[in-house]
Amino acid sequence: MSVASASVFEERLDPGKLTSALLAAAVHLALLAVLVFGVRWQNRPAESVTVELWEPPPAPVVEAPKPEPKPEPAPVVVKPEAPKPEPVIPKPEIVEKKAPPPKPVPKAEPKPVPKAEPFKPRVDQTQKRIREELAREQASLAIDRERQQIKDQLGREAASINARALATWIDKIRIHIRNRINVQIADAVPGNPEAVFNVTLLPSYEVLRISKLKSSGNKAYDDEVERAILKASPLPRPDKPELFSRELHLTFRPKD
Repeated sequence: MSVASASVFEERLDPGKLTSALLAAAVHLALLAVLVFGVRWQNRPAESVTVELWEPPPAPVVEAPKPEPKPEPAPVVVKPEAPKPEPVIPKPEIVEKKAPPPKPVPKAEPKPVPKAEPFKPRVDQTQKRIREELAREQASLAIDRERQQIKDQLGREAASINARALATWIDKIRIHIRNRINVQIADAVPGNPEAVFNVTLLPSYEVLRISKLKSSGNKAYDDEVERAILKASPLPRPDKPELFSRELHLTFRPKD
């Protein structure tokens, strides 16, 4: 680079700096004037001074020219290949399958219905005690009935024994009296009529009184029987003394 060109560049000043310097000088002068006038006008009310500061516009920035875009290469068109023919695959024959016959559904057997338990009423202690007492009374009554049945059975057996013993005693008395009846009078009676007599005895088994309850229809036979009863006194005693009876009913037939 030459000396002349260097001097040219040195003498060139920045316009922004000059403007800034001028503004700064103006501001200082304004401040100086304010101070001067402020001293003079001390008695006056101070006036507000508005100072507007502004900056110089920035220097325009020169953009470098953009390089021209390079032309893009043309896209290569690739031709698609022709599709190859697909091989023909024979379709399989569709054989319809027949559905199997439905299986018979077994009938469901009805489930046994459980029997309902009988209703059991609630039993309190009072009812329970009453039932227990009733049960004891029934058991006692059953025992009493059983005892009475046994007693009745024994009584029937004793009565049967006594009846047999009494019949045996009466037969003995009848034989004892029959042996004293006149056989000829008895054989003369037609048929076999019955004569019944009531005989009253003394404790000594002696005959006290005779009364005819039923006639045989033959007066001679009835009188003969009555005489035979008187002849037979005292009558035979029973095997058991307790069988003694004051009244005896005696029946006689001529052919017996």
